[in-house]
Formats: sequence, structure tokens, C-alpha cells
Amino acid sequence: MSENTQLPDLQHPPITRLDLIKYAGASGDFNPIHLDEDTARKMGLDGIIAHGMLSMGLLGQYAGSVEGAAFVRRLSVRFRAMVRVGDVLTCRARVLSETEDGQRLEIWAETQRGDVVVTGEAEIIRDHAAQIS
Repeated sequence: MSENTQLPDLQHPPITRLDLIKYAGASGDFNPIHLDEDTARKMGLDGIIAHGMLSMGLLGQYAGSVEGAAFVRRLSVRFRAMVRVGDVLTCRARVLSETEDGQRLEIWAETQRGDVVVTGEAEIIRDHAAQIS
């Protein structure tokens, strides 16, 4: 695949309160801005927000699935905007370069409003089994 090739998008279902509760339990991040409306509002937000690492996790999962990749060697991201309950995240990627065993990708996630919420890069390995043996 050549540089600048846009890869197929992956759209996730809308983020739900249950997603945030499950993520809090799995990660141990029970910060009330992710779970309690009153606390979030007291902190100056207009409601609860999703964990940034949840968005990163969805983006990492996407990077590991593009082009049949089985392994993400490196993932770096920058959080750009907040994700709220009801937001639909679409993960996107563009090939930055081909490596000996995979690709380096520009990756990002955006909401249904077109707000880019996470940007970054991923280095993926095409044949994970070959790297282990």
C-alpha cells in the first residue's frame, strides 16, 4: 500500500453511560467527571465526559485491525477534544510509510459532528506470528 493511502473507516456505536461504567471498572478510573453529572457540572463541564483512554483504546483497536494487522508495535496519541455520551466515534487512518514488516499510520478519531478528538501515529506489524518466532 502506498503512502497517503486512506484506509477504511471504522465507526463505533454511540458512547453510552454503560460504556463509561464498564471502562471505569476495567481501568480503575472512577473519576466522577466520567460518572456523575453533578460533579462534572461542578467542575465546569456541561455533563459527564468519556475517559480519554477509552477513546485511545478504540483507536488502538482500530489500528490493530486495519489491513489484517494483528499487532500494534507502537501507538502514540494526543487528546484534542472531549467525548460525550451519545457521541459516535469514527476511527480513520492514512498510511505514512511502509516499513519492513508493516506500516506506519497517521490515525485519528472524530465525532459525528466532525470534531477530531484524538490524533496520533501507530506502527503496525502485518504478520505478528513471524515476529514472535
